[in-house]
Amino acid sequence: MIQLAWLWLRNQPSSALSRWFIDRVQSNGGRHKKSTIVALARKLLVALWKYVTFGIVIDGAVLKSA
Repeated sequence: MIQLAWLWLRNQPSSALSRWFIDRVQSNGGRHKKSTIVALARKLLVALWKYVTFGIVIDGAVLKSA
């Protein structure tokens, strides 16, 4: 999940989750990045579960067709 969270930040920079992470890290002065990525991984897991279960798309996420 941690690796997925880092990939999410790289590939979905305009999503609400990515903006949350960036705002949180900047408010800490760049510290606590490791614990914040764990929190992002948990939020991402919940958001992906909602997507799979109910079809709710993550705010700001860009979906590509297969």
